[in-house]
Amino acid sequence: MATVELRFSALPEHVRTARLVAAAVARRAGVDEAVLDEVRLAVGEACSRAVGLHQSAGIIEPVRVALIEEEKQFSIEVGDEAPRSAPGDRAPGGAVDVDAEAEEDEMGLAVISGLVDDVEVTAGENGGLIRMTWPTTSPGIALA
Repeated sequence: MATVELRFSALPEHVRTARLVAAAVARRAGVDEAVLDEVRLAVGEACSRAVGLHQSAGIIEPVRVALIEEEKQFSIEVGDEAPRSAPGDRAPGGAVDVDAEAEEDEMGLAVISGLVDDVEVTAGENGGLIRMTWPTTSPGIALA
């Protein structure tokens, strides 16, 4: 199993670089050419979501992206450090902003789910992780 790791400052201008790197590594791993646009869009959406979560929470830690080549599949994990609270933990007077952010977050996850058949989202006190997986059509070139 080969893995490429990418970490970048939570700034929107770095999302494009993450998209380009993800598409290049996916191509090299053997992901079908017809699916590469979906890979780019899904990674862009997941990274934009992570950047937004970091910025809204004032987190200075980098966004993490892992590109993982396994036998017969290629996975991308986008991780953030933004803690998630239980639905009843909203601060008084901030409900409108929290609701707007939650709605935007749900929309981003819906877009990702529409682009990727195999997606897993986890979140907790220490941040969240989106894992997206695509089949490979041919044995990829080892990422060494």
